[in-house]
Amino acid sequence: MTATLTRPANADIPAPARRPVRPARVVLHVFLAAVAVGWLFPIIWAVLTSLRSYEYTARNGYVSLGGWTLDNYVTAWKTAEFGKHFLNSVYITVPAVLLTLFLASCVAFVIARFSWKLNIVLLGLFTAANLLPQQALLIPLFRLFTQVPLPAWMSDSELLYDSYWGLILVNVAFQCGFCVFVLSNYMKALPHELYEAAMVDGASVWRQYWQVTMPLCRPALAALATLEVTWIYNEFFWATVLMRSGDKLPVTSSLNNLRGEFFTDNNLVSAGSVLVAIPTLVIFFLLQKQFVRGLTLGASKG
Repeated sequence: MTATLTRPANADIPAPARRPVRPARVVLHVFLAAVAVGWLFPIIWAVLTSLRSYEYTARNGYVSLGGWTLDNYVTAWKTAEFGKHFLNSVYITVPAVLLTLFLASCVAFVIARFSWKLNIVLLGLFTAANLLPQQALLIPLFRLFTQVPLPAWMSDSELLYDSYWGLILVNVAFQCGFCVFVLSNYMKALPHELYEAAMVDGASVWRQYWQVTMPLCRPALAALATLEVTWIYNEFFWATVLMRSGDKLPVTSSLNNLRGEFFTDNNLVSAGSVLVAIPTLVIFFLLQKQFVRGLTLGASKG
């Protein structure tokens, strides 16, 4: 008997050649890295500053390492009364986000599923609201809020001014346009056959909206909810203008309590800023999967 040698099946397959690194690709990666560092630097600097005592930084400067402490966070929490003001932000943000998404989805459903002459005009009307500077409406809105009465059980001032309802309404008004624009484009991409089948089964317009459209729009709603929570929670301008009671201010406005009349401890303010930013970071990481899915949906087909 003679032994036969067999060559491996992949013996003749050449190794894949390495792609040459192009200068344009190197420049792109350097640019993206520089942008990422530029975005992260203020956050990292604020965290480092918040973990250092003011006495150490006053003596050695901020461009130094040392003086580590957690006392700034304890002092900031007590001085600014963050516990109470966090609840104020919840009272404003949660209803405003839910009401914005509900109203925007209703308008977007009408724009996406019904063809009529004022369809584009209605979409343009809601979208144009985002192009108007909020400061331009300061005086008329302030006068309106000081003249609209509310029952005593809804507002201590018995006015829309200096009430949670006022901040909720103004945030809903300014955020609806963007949500309508996003949701209407999203709903237009849904298959028409679903609605034809629903109508054959006798589904009303409300059932088509609530049981067919809304479940399919969960990724877009999750992405918008993440953005809206961040924007409304971080809103500072209207809370300062339309509130006069310090105990009703949201948490972003309570940062002013950490500033002195003649002296400001930047380490303490940095600690307060980090505490204020934590809820939005937690919400983003919890909804990160849905947020990315909502943004990338429709980017590829098949």
